[in-house]
Amino acid sequence: MRPYLFKIGGFELRIYSLMYILAFLFGMFIALADDVAEKRGVDDRKIIEDFAFTTIVSGLIGARLYYVIFKFADYIGNPLSIFYIWEGGLAIHGGIIGAFIGACYYAKKNKMNLWVLTDMAVGPLLFGQFLGRFGNLANGEVHGVPTFTPWNVIFSGKFNEWWPKYQSLGLAEQAQFKQLVPWGLTFPLDTPAGSEFPNLPLHPAMLYEAVLNLIGFVILWFYFRKKEYNPGVLSMIYLIMYAIIRTFVSTFRAEDLLIFGIRLPYLISIAMIIIAIIGIKYFSSPNRKFVPVEIKKEEQNENSISVD
Repeated sequence: MRPYLFKIGGFELRIYSLMYILAFLFGMFIALADDVAEKRGVDDRKIIEDFAFTTIVSGLIGARLYYVIFKFADYIGNPLSIFYIWEGGLAIHGGIIGAFIGACYYAKKNKMNLWVLTDMAVGPLLFGQFLGRFGNLANGEVHGVPTFTPWNVIFSGKFNEWWPKYQSLGLAEQAQFKQLVPWGLTFPLDTPAGSEFPNLPLHPAMLYEAVLNLIGFVILWFYFRKKEYNPGVLSMIYLIMYAIIRTFVSTFRAEDLLIFGIRLPYLISIAMIIIAIIGIKYFSSPNRKFVPVEIKKEEQNENSISVD
């Protein structure tokens, strides 16, 4: 397993970067095929391209800033490495926040409905998250705990307490802990996963999330989107879906960010679900139903004619 697809001299095409390129291309294809957004007036390829560029750039900035803020000690020795995003270190929650800020800017600048745009974006975003986790796999990051970790330790969230105790055991006692799943992955020593757990099979947490993201995309795009809810509802459904996915996957992860000993993704996921539930109730109101500008003009013309 290596982090690059090929290498020519000093140039290397990293799989992590390639996944983001593919995410952009597939995201564009999915957005252009969104007939619901087209009905709501987003039918111009340039609009979709400009919106995608704005949200991707702002999302990358947000994802990197979020990660660096919580891992700042890792960059004190070499501040320039903050800009080495091809080596990994992007936090999806920061990316979502950054992309949303970019969407707000684009919608306001172009006088468009923000929630029509975000509803169009959440499907491509979730599919992009599916692809992005393969970049994490290549980098040997976003990894899980060793596959011999007892289930009760994993689901109780006490791995950080159990692991030092395990390491203090003798070899015979350690051997009593058997592999609980057959698909554990061992990572190279020069990767984050390999350096933290040398030569040990780990839960491929990044692949767990990749699979769940793909399933989530299919459900979101081919079921919920077809319902044609009021603008904003689909975005809120995405928040709930990803909050559930991330909560499950974080249970297996070894290096999640912690706040007062609590996994930060748990706290953020709870906040996302609360916001989404409130949002669904708000956006589902009959007076939030979106009517394209063209139809509004036609209705106004019909009313003026009837008055005359």
